[in-house]
Amino acid sequence: MGNESNASAAAAMLRQIPAVDELLATDTVKQLEAELGHRVVLEATRNVLQNLREGITNGTVKSFSPAKLEEEVMVAARDLAGYSLQPVINATGVILHTNLGRAPLAREAIEHLAEIAGCYSNLEYDLEEGRRGKRDTHTDRLFAELVGAERTLVVNNNAAAVFLTLNTLAEGGEVIVSRGELIEIGGSFRIPDICAKSGAVLREVGTTNRTRLADYAGAINENTKALLRVHPSNFRVVGFTERPALRELAGLAHEHYLPLIEDLGSGCLVDLSSLGIQDEPPVGASLKEGADVVTFSGDKLLGGPQAGVITGKREFLDRIRRNPLFRALRVDKLTIAALEATVRFYLDGNLDAVPAMRMMRLPIEDLAERAGLLAEKFSKIASFSARVEDGESVIGGGSTPGHVLVSKLVTVTHRSLSAAQLEAALRRNAPPVIARVERDRLLLDLRTVFEEQDAEIVRAFERLA
Repeated sequence: MGNESNASAAAAMLRQIPAVDELLATDTVKQLEAELGHRVVLEATRNVLQNLREGITNGTVKSFSPAKLEEEVMVAARDLAGYSLQPVINATGVILHTNLGRAPLAREAIEHLAEIAGCYSNLEYDLEEGRRGKRDTHTDRLFAELVGAERTLVVNNNAAAVFLTLNTLAEGGEVIVSRGELIEIGGSFRIPDICAKSGAVLREVGTTNRTRLADYAGAINENTKALLRVHPSNFRVVGFTERPALRELAGLAHEHYLPLIEDLGSGCLVDLSSLGIQDEPPVGASLKEGADVVTFSGDKLLGGPQAGVITGKREFLDRIRRNPLFRALRVDKLTIAALEATVRFYLDGNLDAVPAMRMMRLPIEDLAERAGLLAEKFSKIASFSARVEDGESVIGGGSTPGHVLVSKLVTVTHRSLSAAQLEAALRRNAPPVIARVERDRLLLDLRTVFEEQDAEIVRAFERLA
């Protein structure tokens, strides 16, 4: 009887669902249509009614009202009308948050990017000679001055940089690499897979924790095309470990007339020892130590746009430039514009102009002051309580594993909502606020929040109240 009764109630509810045209004819939806357009509102209305039918049929919807339907249409229509890719407020304390787009660009980089995007440019035009030029020239001279490279190329990410380098310099031959450096990073990117796809044969030497210069020397044969060194950007092997110094490895490679390729991954351009980070070698140091080709990311420690930078000696970079695959992997004018503007800050010594660098270097006193002000404002909102606690931020993005930055966190609780419910509600805010949840407490780390966004976070909590 119970099942028959439920089925009867569901059938009655299904008959009460208004037609699409009926809902479109209501004053609320007509006003929405005037604002957002007929196509968007029509699609939203159909989606809402379809979801309602499914909910009634499977028993998850027990009742509905015309007012509730109109409200759902409004929400659905605004979601459809908005961009899928949208800004969020990163309150996680993860500076290079891969899921949130890694490094935010500097204001000047954004302005230069917009300027180039809105008009024609000399992307591949030599203004001095009045003839076709190369897009590489715009970043080539900057990296020459910054890291001492003879030549620099830019492709769409570091995976592409490693692939293109190996495909050019080692296709059909062997590349010698330590077993302890056969890493996997986010998105299942594995060095052995990239090497295999490049056409090079991986020759593993040493063990996971110890590889000596003699291991490399013993593996060199007539098929060897290059030596590869991979910096462990996203992991650490500690304890009983050993690997040869880069200068020693370069000496061995050059003794056998082989190129030494180093994948630095994170793309550190300056000494970060003042932050307690001792094991992220700057690109320039690797080149001075004898690496012939160095590859790294543009949107990690460099703090620029997504890109893969290949830099080093001209004889090898020219060969890579002639590879037909370079055209398939090269970057566009917008990436070059943003990268050029970002690198200029390093040349000028203005590191705090790069948002990621500024976040890493933020004084704990500044964070404590901002956190205290926010906690005070949250506590004045009905049903909320907040306080400031000691905490830790991380650089993220597969960089500086195991290293943390001391921070101040705002911990927020609500009288009736759980931390998970608060976190979900903040994600649905406009703009979305992305926070952390630990031990049923909502945590906000202001290290990754721009100061002008503090007020927007307060408004988000006021909406929740």
